[in-house]
Amino acid sequence: MPSPFPGMDPYLENPYTFSDFHHEMISGIRAELNRILRPKYVVRIEERVYISDESDPENRIIVPDLKVMASWRKSKRSSRKSRSSSVATLDAIEPIEALTFVEVEIHEYYLTVLDVESRQIVTVIEILSPVNKHGRSAGRGEYMKKRREVLLSPSHLVEIDLLRQGTSPFPRDMLPEHHYAMHVSRAESRPKGTIWPVLLRQPLPAIDIPLKADDADAQLELQTILNEAYDRGGYDIVIDYEKPPKPPLPPNWDKWALPFRRAGATR
Repeated sequence: MPSPFPGMDPYLENPYTFSDFHHEMISGIRAELNRILRPKYVVRIEERVYISDESDPENRIIVPDLKVMASWRKSKRSSRKSRSSSVATLDAIEPIEALTFVEVEIHEYYLTVLDVESRQIVTVIEILSPVNKHGRSAGRGEYMKKRREVLLSPSHLVEIDLLRQGTSPFPRDMLPEHHYAMHVSRAESRPKGTIWPVLLRQPLPAIDIPLKADDADAQLELQTILNEAYDRGGYDIVIDYEKPPKPPLPPNWDKWALPFRRAGATR
């Protein structure tokens, strides 16, 4: 069953859901590209590993369901003045539940298009995650380091940003109003690139996946891949469309979204 929204479903941006959705999109893109690019090219899932420690602000994103439960409750005993003193009895100090983070090994996944004969990486495809867009996180730093390596290499770079929050690595502020964006940086055209700005009401576009100079681009139908990922992930069962999405929609888009939320809630 597809999402009730015509394009990107904003409910998939919830940190509880996005990690799983990210895996589904990665797998769907790989399957589709392998279908249309073989036998000359093959698409592989690659892994980027880094360490996040207790000082890393992305811990709140990595583990969104863990919260510090602080409650300074008053003692059941009412404060009363001592017969021998006018000083009020202090409220009892209650312990609070907190988190103790140690170093955590984080694994992020992306795609590479390989030339089968030479084993050369022709194109790198990234689907941005929340930590890639968090300005002070280790995940952002690792992503930007890898991004720079690709931009200085002979490989093409494709970035798919399906998150409204955070700081994008490419210049989204120079674009017209949009909520999502896709960026293609061709090795032979840098620093120029191509960006597809997308509004909530628009289906995701078919984007060009550049290959070697003597081969035509592959067309990647992102909306089809999203619809299939939504169905495989069973998100229609786990998403509560009666509640507002997290992160919330821009105020001027709440009314627009109501019919789609109702459609999702009545399934």
